[in-house]
Amino acid sequence: MITPNPGLQVLQNTLNLPKKELILEIELNGKMKFEHLMNAIYHQFGICHKVLSANVEYFNGMSFGTVQLYINVYQEDFEQLEYYLNKNKLLNTTVEYTCRKYL
Repeated sequence: MITPNPGLQVLQNTLNLPKKELILEIELNGKMKFEHLMNAIYHQFGICHKVLSANVEYFNGMSFGTVQLYINVYQEDFEQLEYYLNKNKLLNTTVEYTCRKYL
């Protein structure tokens, strides 16, 4: 019979893991409305974002164009978002945001 060791602790994934600052560019190709995408990113994945630029046009109720978002996210949460975007056939590109910090 195996008994749990009370001295061992289970570490949560988000403890002491650094967040990454990313710029995410998403190409809207009519597969999803812009408003639904922004809502899913915030409510479904819990990722706060800032819209850096958006060039969105609507045609017959569908969204076309590109949007650039600034996100500060844990790697695991970003991987889930990236899977969601790919599953919905939304092309996306990510670059790590680096900013010189002065002391």
